[in-house]
Amino acid sequence: MRILKEPFETVAGRPLQEPHPTTVFSPPPGAFAPAPAEARGVDRDDVKLLVARPEGVTHARFRDLPRQLRAGDVVVVNNSATVAGELDAVGDRRGRVVLHAATPLDDGSWVVEVRTAPDAARAVLDAEPGERFTSGPVVLTLSAPYPRDRSSPSGRGNRLWRAVVDGDLVARLERAGRPIAYGYLDRRYPLSAYQSVFSSLPGSAEMPSAGRPFTQAIVTDLVSRGVAVVPVTLHTGLSSQEAGEAPQAERFVVPDATARQVNAVRAGGGRVVAVGTTVTRALESAVDGHGRLVSRSGWTERVVTPADPPRVVTGLVTGWHDPQASHLLLVEAVAGPALTQQAYDAAVAGGYLWHEFGDAALLLP
Repeated sequence: MRILKEPFETVAGRPLQEPHPTTVFSPPPGAFAPAPAEARGVDRDDVKLLVARPEGVTHARFRDLPRQLRAGDVVVVNNSATVAGELDAVGDRRGRVVLHAATPLDDGSWVVEVRTAPDAARAVLDAEPGERFTSGPVVLTLSAPYPRDRSSPSGRGNRLWRAVVDGDLVARLERAGRPIAYGYLDRRYPLSAYQSVFSSLPGSAEMPSAGRPFTQAIVTDLVSRGVAVVPVTLHTGLSSQEAGEAPQAERFVVPDATARQVNAVRAGGGRVVAVGTTVTRALESAVDGHGRLVSRSGWTERVVTPADPPRVVTGLVTGWHDPQASHLLLVEAVAGPALTQQAYDAAVAGGYLWHEFGDAALLLP
């Protein structure tokens, strides 16, 4: 694992040098949550919560989470806020497209994905260096695949690009952008729907969705029961990877206060429960050679897998991931393949909802 000042030549976007996830399942028709819980007539914290332990699986509601943990545990959350990362544009060679702005790089260029108009249904894989895309006063010119030697795992072209930006892209996104969304949603939802109670530092292209069902009442309940709640920051990239494609490098911060709290909990025999794959990635990117969590920041390319498992995280709050997704390898690394399979079997049988506005799981191996 390397901590990078800037991710020019990382493994992000290359095919994983890992087996695919062993968990086998097929989400039933209609399993993708079409709208936020509130738009479905359900309170934010009333989504389903599947609790998986070695002794079995139980079903609850997310507001029951504090009762599933014990005094001396710590819950680690992501305080990154979602930004409006989707923008309509016109290409000089291909007409209307949708741009997904993944992240700014340190030299002012951006990592972007070009997708088909009008609904961003598919990635454009035949783009070439030099193509220009205009959105209002901003022009983006593709300079090179990102990373420089990346190609689509399918071998059909490049999905992510480094783009040179002429104009103020942040201002353009704030004025004309919208949250990145995919075709399973029933309509567009405002940026506020993509924030959690922890969202305070803008920077995520897509919502760190595991934290969405939390409410202030849940946080208060956790603390009153002796469960600490501490933050990290990881600004998410794009989740539209092809099967076998590793996550891109992402910016993260593990504060000193969080590192000290987590180390104290571990020393006392408590569990470290990460809220989401983003938190897991951030924490596992800040473990020193002695297995202790330290304060650290930068870019991380850490990919948590069963072959390179977590050293700090011992429990996970997460949503439900697609078959063969790289995030599913992380879930298997934390929970173990057997418990992961048991949880996914129960979620399919129980009609749980998938994706960013869906139901949740608490995995305590």
